[in-house]
Amino acid sequence: MNTDKIYAEAIANEYSIKKAPKVIQLKKLDKKVKQTPLIIALTIGIISTLIMGTGMCFALGALTLGSTVATMTLGIVLGVIGIIGAVANYFIYTKMLTTRKSKYANDIIALAKEISEEE
Repeated sequence: MNTDKIYAEAIANEYSIKKAPKVIQLKKLDKKVKQTPLIIALTIGIISTLIMGTGMCFALGALTLGSTVATMTLGIVLGVIGIIGAVANYFIYTKMLTTRKSKYANDIIALAKEISEEE
């Protein structure tokens, strides 16, 4: 057994360009489509929830600015803004996901057909 040959092949394999299997490429494309809308939806949802919670604190009197009427009004306004953000979040998420799916649909379908035809 020629150890030099084995060593040379090992070094060559280390530096050769490795192509990812098609299933892994498909999973990466799917993740690329879904990850950005999910992150943005979670961010908007968390911010909207915090705004609504702050509004509830003002409206219930846990936080005060001096005048009870001003504090209550500010709380109601913040609560409504938080609710609007939470409701709009769903529509933003579905629009972003639909847009990204249509952008990457051809690549994903072609790759999925290649995988199914190989088997």
